[in-house]
Amino acid sequence: MADTAEQVATAPVADQEDQEMALATTNTDVAAPTTKKVVRKVIRKKKRPARVQIDSDTLTSEPPPQTGTIFNIWYNKWSGGDREDKYLSKTHAKGRCNVAKDSGYTKADGLPGSFFCLRFARGICTKGQDCDYLHRLPGTYDHFNPNVDCFGRDKFSDYRDDMGGVGSFMRQNRTVYVGRIHVTDDIEEIVARHFAEWGPIERTRVLNTRGVAFVTYVKEANAEFAKEAMAHQSLDHDEILNVRWATADPNPMAQAREARRIEEQAAEAIRRALPAEFVAEIEGKDPEARKRRKIESSYGLEGYEAPDEVHFARGSQAVNPLGREGFEVEYQERPMIENGESSETPTQEEQQPQQETGGIFSGSTLAALNKAKVSVASKPKAAASAGPLVAYDSDSDDE
Repeated sequence: MADTAEQVATAPVADQEDQEMALATTNTDVAAPTTKKVVRKVIRKKKRPARVQIDSDTLTSEPPPQTGTIFNIWYNKWSGGDREDKYLSKTHAKGRCNVAKDSGYTKADGLPGSFFCLRFARGICTKGQDCDYLHRLPGTYDHFNPNVDCFGRDKFSDYRDDMGGVGSFMRQNRTVYVGRIHVTDDIEEIVARHFAEWGPIERTRVLNTRGVAFVTYVKEANAEFAKEAMAHQSLDHDEILNVRWATADPNPMAQAREARRIEEQAAEAIRRALPAEFVAEIEGKDPEARKRRKIESSYGLEGYEAPDEVHFARGSQAVNPLGREGFEVEYQERPMIENGESSETPTQEEQQPQQETGGIFSGSTLAALNKAKVSVASKPKAAASAGPLVAYDSDSDDE
């Protein structure tokens, strides 16, 4: 006990305070201070592998119920007979993706530009970590060509008649249509809770009495993932959802909102491409830059401020010295007198670059064209005909 007391007495005051704070934050019980230094270790857990969603033995393809007379093996459908209701004949999906449990690394994580697993989105992937596609949600930095979706499937120029399938590359569609929802009082909360699992949502519109919802995502890739993940699924009841692409919203306010979003994206791209001080000067966020611009654009003339077209012009004839950088004069006139002796008369080849170049072609180009002139022989004129080729005699006796 004495040794312990001596160690405590000789310990630095700062260490004692740090130790007391550490004890106060980790344990509410009163403990004796010690001289042992507390070291916090940051343990980074390795990303877990993607798990197998469904056993391959249980995944069997069953033929659809007979609704016709002839079975088409290519389309897996019956033809002939009475026409069936394509919505009432839908069956519930065999699996559902659980992002919190099913996400993980696969072989595709080491390959840049990999696509997402379609079977993972549907909850029926049997490969797990051995899959050649990504087993996670699309993120901010996942970008794909406009002619393919996030699963690598080719898009088409037009949508299908039922607005299903992969979609079209002619329009960026971030809205999915959800039909056949069980109508309840809290239908908006149910739709938002189930569809927020597949990515950030920009806007949700629900028609309460019709059981229809329109969900708009921030990114198109998340909308493509959600469409496949929620197809033939159920929300809080036993309904079978009808999920497809939404048509263009005819509402003028929605069209204006979409146009404003595109303009904001273009403006943000321009801001990132330009220097920060230049953007601050244009947007008027830097008062010092605004004062400096007013002084620089006067060019020594009191009360004058050059417009943007003149101040930011670039070229050899620019007024702003910064605009002439990189556009130096291609030639310089030779001095007439050098070392007290007059220079020789420049030849025609030396004077040629000094000619005016105000036209489309330069002087050297015009000279080359003059040398390449070839005299074209004029086409000989056809000789005038002397008369008819065959003699003509009249049958009349008077002549």
